[in-house]
Parts: sequence; structure tokens; C-alpha cells
Amino acid sequence: MKISYKVQPTPDGLAQAFILGEEFIGDDNVALVLGDNIFYGTGFTELLRKSVETVTEENKAVIFGYEVKDANRYGVVEFNKNKEVVSIEEKPVNPKSNYAVVGLYYYPNDVIEIAKNVKPSNRGELEITTVNNIYLNEKKLKVELMGRGFAWLDTGTIDAINNASNFIRTIEERQGLKVACLEEIAYQNNFINKYQLNDIIKNLSNDYANYLSRLIDN
Repeated sequence: MKISYKVQPTPDGLAQAFILGEEFIGDDNVALVLGDNIFYGTGFTELLRKSVETVTEENKAVIFGYEVKDANRYGVVEFNKNKEVVSIEEKPVNPKSNYAVVGLYYYPNDVIEIAKNVKPSNRGELEITTVNNIYLNEKKLKVELMGRGFAWLDTGTIDAINNASNFIRTIEERQGLKVACLEEIAYQNNFINKYQLNDIIKNLSNDYANYLSRLIDN
């Protein structure tokens, strides 16, 4: 795996990611995920595949809504009686719904030019909510709701990191399965074969290696 990155010199907003990453994105469509967000739930992979299809085939942006009790901390989606999105507000004092926009976004390639034309907010940032509202006004925005079967953990505070750690630990200890085990995902999707997996295991000498060995044995 090769990872490249570009530094954001100052905290000028999430939408700046598309400007800084223009050369990397090229002519492709693009996904943005916040590094402190964790998602867990059955069917999540299929939801992401569906989102890619929406962007590719319908040329629409896709964002995700998740019901929370403290919606004023997030961007909030407002729906009409037909469950259609009518507005998105960034950290409103009086939220018009309990559905927060999570830190995961799928966009067509034109998001680069849209981001370039976004004016800084009162906070001096290029707000991702402004980008989403532009797509909404053009009727090119789709909101997928994450129901009760999904967990969305925003680990932006010390308490939140602790909660996320406890959540993952509980899942793994109860089920005996690893959450987001990259080697397991690669093996199950035939990105690597059992011989390559075995080579990885040889360099490990702990419970993690024993877990990976079970994949071959099964």
C-alpha cells in the first residue's frame, strides 16, 4: 500500500481538501472521509457501492444522515413530509431535525470547481455544508440515512475516543472477530492469496497472527 498526502497549512475548512487535492483527484470522482470518524454496521459496504453508482451514473453527490441527540454540534439535514431534503444547516442553534451529516461524502469531479468558488464563512472557513447546499440547490444531492443498525463514532474529543475504543473492544471480544482487519479484508476479496497471507503471518508473533491463521484454516 502506498499512501500520499498533502498538508493543509491552516485550518481553512473541509472544502479546501478538493482544492489541495486537485492534482491527485484528476478527472476522477472523489470521496472525502474525515480521519476521526468511525463507521460500523452490516450492509455498510453495499451502501458505499450504491453511493459510488449514484455519483457515476446519476452525476449526483451523496452524503449520509445519522440520527443524534445533540444535532446542534453538526451539519443538520432538514426533510419535508415526503422525506425530501430541503435544507442543510451548519451547527444550527435550533436544529430542524435530529439528522446530522456524517464525515463521509461522495462527489462528482465538478466538486473541485465548486470548492474553488466557495466564499469563506463567518468562521473564515470553506464550509463543506456550502458545497452540499450548492448540490442541493441544483437538485444533484442525495442523502442516504444510516439507521439503527449502524454505528457512527466521531472521535474528535478525548471522551469520544474512549467511547470508540470501548465500543470496538466490546464487539471484538464478544464476537471474536476483528473490526476493519485489513489483511482479512484483502484475503476475503482475493486481493491476496493464502500464501501471501501466510508470509504476513510469519512476521507476526501475537494474537493478531493467530487470528489471521484462523482465516487460512477455515
